[in-house]
Amino acid sequence: RSSAAETMAWSESVDTVLANKEGLAAFRTFLKSEFSEENVEFWLACEDFKKTKSSTKIASKARKIYSDFIEADAPKEINIDFHTKNDICENISEPTLSCFDAAQRSVYSLMAKDSFPRFLRSEVYKELVKSHQDRNQKRWLPFL
Repeated sequence: RSSAAETMAWSESVDTVLANKEGLAAFRTFLKSEFSEENVEFWLACEDFKKTKSSTKIASKARKIYSDFIEADAPKEINIDFHTKNDICENISEPTLSCFDAAQRSVYSLMAKDSFPRFLRSEVYKELVKSHQDRNQKRWLPFL
């Protein structure tokens, strides 16, 4: 569980939210409410992909990311520019661990500049902060 201070610290950057299990869950819930959870799912898939060691797994994970997020009419298609999409299409047959980096940066930037500020103003975030503050008060003021 995160402390109230940690929950407040999430407002500093999208990185602090993405690195925290509870923060990530709250951010995902918010993105779902805005019908844009594919962005964080893509970002997480890329983070996982970059840790892949086996070359056969690299190829299969790359194809999965491509079919889930990149190709036209993908079930969780992300919004990236034509050139980035085109580069991935050209290199997907022989993927490298960095083949999604440009798309991941683009999606990260979109989340940081667009979704994240709205998340901080959302009821999801405000409720979370409030629940942590309430929990903290109960811990320090057991006589109330």
